[in-house]
Amino acid sequence: MKKVVVGMSGGVDSAVSALLLKQQGYEVIGLFMKNWEDDDTEEYCSSRQDLIDAVSVADRIGIAIEAVNFSKEYKDRVFSHFLEEYRAGRTPNPDVLCNSEIKFKAFLDHAMSLGADCIATGHYAQVREVDGAFQLLKAEDGTKDQSYFLYRLNQAQLSKTIFPLGKLLKRDVRKIAENAGLPNHAKRDSTGICFIGERKFREFLNRYLPHEPGEMQTPEGKVVGQHIGLMYYTIGQRQGLEIGGAGDAWYVAGKDMAKNALIVVQGHDHPLLFKGGLEFLDANWVGGKPPHENWVYSAKTRYRQMDAPCCLSKTGAVGHVAFAEPQWAVTPGQSVVIYESRVCLGGGVIVS
Repeated sequence: MKKVVVGMSGGVDSAVSALLLKQQGYEVIGLFMKNWEDDDTEEYCSSRQDLIDAVSVADRIGIAIEAVNFSKEYKDRVFSHFLEEYRAGRTPNPDVLCNSEIKFKAFLDHAMSLGADCIATGHYAQVREVDGAFQLLKAEDGTKDQSYFLYRLNQAQLSKTIFPLGKLLKRDVRKIAENAGLPNHAKRDSTGICFIGERKFREFLNRYLPHEPGEMQTPEGKVVGQHIGLMYYTIGQRQGLEIGGAGDAWYVAGKDMAKNALIVVQGHDHPLLFKGGLEFLDANWVGGKPPHENWVYSAKTRYRQMDAPCCLSKTGAVGHVAFAEPQWAVTPGQSVVIYESRVCLGGGVIVS
């Protein structure tokens, strides 16, 4: 009997993952990961309740569960990078790094120390083995597919990973949980990052990084308002600019770090909000080597985005993506993820 360690968050997705694996004949052990300790209170972060829910599910399924604290690893490997990126004026995606450094590295290592043959999570994605190589595939439920957040996984990690929900629709997952009498079958999905939780993002970030107010300027240099710190704004942002006057809504189009100026434009379809291509660094290719250059692939530059046809090329350490049609609000610090049909090939961090 194969032993699998399931990352159990207290949510319905990981609960059903554990249930399905138990039904399939695996020896299942649940593992609850605590990744944040600073200001971890009931008001902001639900880790205490999440642990209670995970234990309740494990008891219902009839599996063992343990809790492990990865908060130091999270702070060293994920949160420090999160702050560095904001300090540089970029908008990072810590979920991507959390997956590669915590859920599929620290967690995987711990699971192997327990004698596990593999690990499993409640992510909506799939793994397929083809001629001895492992592919990362999109989930069948396109509205829940999470392959975008998993593009930094490698062959060694994928070879030890099971995604039990890859072929299921979310509504069916909840139905399975309800039919099995799992206590969290109706629990609301968590959103965002636990260390931010329900607290106001600006207040949270200000605790760790000094903010420097400055001018909001048009591309021509006209001052139209004041910003409270460049780190609080992202490309394409509309809310919170508080620029008066008539005309179309204002959007963030760029940041001038040297002048500490936020560049803003009027209108959702302003040309400066669109880019025909981008450059990326820190590439990771799931198959272990870059895909063919100058082929037509598709790409996402943010999670909730339709796939955009593109062409991929590379010059040294820098990757280049040229889109068939200009893309809106391409944001430095976010990830561009490359696909060939349903297969996630990998990607990198957008720099321009």
